[in-house]
Amino acid sequence: MAGGLVGLFDDVAALAKLAAASVDDVGAAAGKASMKAAGVVVDDAAVTPNYVQGLAASRELPIIRKIAIGSIRNKLLFILPAALLLSEIAPTLVEIILMSGGAFLAYEGAHKVIHALKHDDHAHDVPVAMQGPEAERTTISGAIRTDFILSAEIMVISLKEVIDEPLFARAVILVVVALLITVVVYGAVALIVKMDDVGLALTQRNSPSSQRTGRLLVRGMPKLLKVLSVVGTAAMLWVGGHILLAATDELGWHGPYDVVHDLEHTVHDTGAASGVLEWLVNTAASAAVGFAVGALIVLVISVLPKRKGTAKAEPAPEATPEAPPAH
Repeated sequence: MAGGLVGLFDDVAALAKLAAASVDDVGAAAGKASMKAAGVVVDDAAVTPNYVQGLAASRELPIIRKIAIGSIRNKLLFILPAALLLSEIAPTLVEIILMSGGAFLAYEGAHKVIHALKHDDHAHDVPVAMQGPEAERTTISGAIRTDFILSAEIMVISLKEVIDEPLFARAVILVVVALLITVVVYGAVALIVKMDDVGLALTQRNSPSSQRTGRLLVRGMPKLLKVLSVVGTAAMLWVGGHILLAATDELGWHGPYDVVHDLEHTVHDTGAASGVLEWLVNTAASAAVGFAVGALIVLVISVLPKRKGTAKAEPAPEATPEAPPAH
């Protein structure tokens, strides 16, 4: 009996170790997949605060919460099942979708750079924050639609990293990625949009150090948003270009990525900093490819004929008044 119990405990211990190892594997895979999607995550965090600009401070966090719930719904109910199904029945299609996503990221990044060079403030790209329940619903639905595109990119990039895992492990890893990234992005957004409120509260305290910190926070928020926007744009060009290079290489067109590898070899023997320099060369080359592809897409879209609005119906001719009957 004692031997049976010892055997049972050994089995339980072995199962616990296996479960712990599985959790570690899932955590490591989820972390790796999340890092690959970092460029889209930064852009998501940079874009979302625009949706609550101009709203009452009391409505900022409730709106962010609704957008975050919509983001989780996008990832878990729509994108995740479709991604898993495609990875099972047509894994090559995942690569093609990933390339489309890379091209989209490259386009977005190049579009922002070109507008910045033209000194365009992008006012037409920022949703107008109006007042009232109907305006809030419009703002939230617009934010969730934008999030769907970014979430699809995040999930497909993450799926590509774990596509060789069994189906169940794939599903668990992608659920972890979806929840982790949503919490990180919208938690960061909540902190960013409340930073000026915290700063204003600190400026009203009696302590001079609190007042200085408050003024620093209030002045720093616009600069932080600008830095996030610049970093997000650079990350989109880098990630988009890298996706295109890696995907074309995997599909059989090795030339472009071979050129990047040759450039990396030129700094390979530079000593202790060779690893960092190789990464910088790869990143710069990927960003250059991303900008070139994105700028080409911007050019193509700019020369496409604009869809004309429906022609206005011509007013019906006025009826000619009948002559009065002769008497």
